[in-house]
Amino acid sequence: MTPAETAVTPRKNSDVRNRMAIALDVDDLVEAARIAREVRPWFGVAKVGLELFSAAGPDAVLELVDTGYRVFLDLKLHDIPTTVRRTAQVIAAIDASYVTMHAAGGRAMLRAGVEGLAHGAAGAGVVTPVALAVTVLTSDDDVPPHVLGKRVKAALDAGCAGIVCASSDVREAKQLAPRLVTVVPGIRPAGASRHDQARASTPQAALAAGADVLVIGRAVTAAADRAKAASELVGSLALERRQRPEDAAVTPR
Repeated sequence: MTPAETAVTPRKNSDVRNRMAIALDVDDLVEAARIAREVRPWFGVAKVGLELFSAAGPDAVLELVDTGYRVFLDLKLHDIPTTVRRTAQVIAAIDASYVTMHAAGGRAMLRAGVEGLAHGAAGAGVVTPVALAVTVLTSDDDVPPHVLGKRVKAALDAGCAGIVCASSDVREAKQLAPRLVTVVPGIRPAGASRHDQARASTPQAALAAGADVLVIGRAVTAAADRAKAASELVGSLALERRQRPEDAAVTPR
């Protein structure tokens, strides 16, 4: 089974929780672990970004894996191919489930990252992480229309198993590469502040567009009652899923 097939199995699982990623955008591992435990009943994936990884390093991934999460390591690798290959090889050994590289780096760089992840995982005896190419940041609303297609093609040609894109880009991306996993950040409940996300989306709209994994941060992590916020948000999606059982779902590996 390929990494993409391990991550996404269409029409076989109606568990919304496995499609939810909680963004732990904090600079302290103790706080990140506390948030992760509070919302664990509603989230199956935990995102570790540059802030938390810079503060805690690989320990952040290991802590969350031990808690039962699949970890989305969002480092957006972007450098010369040799550096990305070597970095990806090291990263793969810490057992993250998803690792991001920036598609702006081009096909050769993305291919180097994919190869590095496969080699590093094989050496560590762990499952190869799903390589995700970041297409266009959700904070960027001034990118020419052709850029998305160019970057999706680069991801596909390089052997990436998925992409990160805005909800508004999912349909086009799926038309170009229907088998790629689509991870969508910038998720906000209706009426919530967009903060710095110029191309934010409601979770319902993202799922309707065909998103496979939703990344949710401040709407839950900044709430006065995180458990309540998580329960209400994921509960509303679970109800919608029961009404639309034909949608795809993400299965835990």
